Amino acid sequence: MRRQWETEDLIDQWTLHAEERALLGNKTGATRLGFAVLLKYFQRTGRFPQHKNEVPGVVITYLATQVDVDPAAYLQYDWQGRTIEYHRAQIRAALKSRWMPCLLRRLHQRGIRPPMRSR
Repeated sequence: MRRQWETEDLIDQWTLHAEERALLGNKTGATRLGFAVLLKYFQRTGRFPQHKNEVPGVVITYLATQVDVDPAAYLQYDWQGRTIEYHRAQIRAALKSRWMPCLLRRLHQRGIRPPMRSR
């Protein structure tokens, strides 16, 4: 994950859209920001960050502004335990229908043919 981001790139790749904002539900504070970070990171990379320092500060600040949470609250997000596991499950479930077509499109763009399913 690159550490430097231009404003246009942040807007293009890290902006929360209406349906993504709906996933935030009634989450507040560090939980709200942590969920937003996990969601957008997963969309961009296809995986969740392994630790909180993996996400660039400028990205955290940009997302914090969108969810109306102080960026410093990100340091309070619990990276172990039931909350983060629940957040990951929520994100996987929400993106399931969009994830595979996106993956197949990326493979096609790179000239990679996915394996065919056997019947």
